[in-house]
Amino acid sequence: MYALRGAISVEENTEKAITEATKELLAKLIEENNLAEEDLVSIISSATDDLDKVYPGKAIRELGFKLTPILCLQEMKVENSSSKMIRLLIHVEGKKNKEKIKHQYLKKAEKLRPDLLN
Repeated sequence: MYALRGAISVEENTEKAITEATKELLAKLIEENNLAEEDLVSIISSATDDLDKVYPGKAIRELGFKLTPILCLQEMKVENSSSKMIRLLIHVEGKKNKEKIKHQYLKKAEKLRPDLLN
């Protein structure tokens, strides 16, 4: 098993903005790593405390991930940390060299892990 990591900023605290950002991030992770739903073991999502209109997991279910376990958490509040951010940690069945994994940090989330940007 291996894990993919990604994050995306959200412009506003609305159900539509949170849903669109979550779908964009998950789709990019799936596409860049050439995955299908059956490859996924589980997904952990977190959102900063300023995003409270909808769970990111709802957007993931809307994309068709009906059998993949999803856990939604609130990101730990840390002084001077990024706001309006959604993060995903995806556990994938299989084995892959860590250098070959394509983590995704989109929009303002690019500043979180510039070392992982392609």
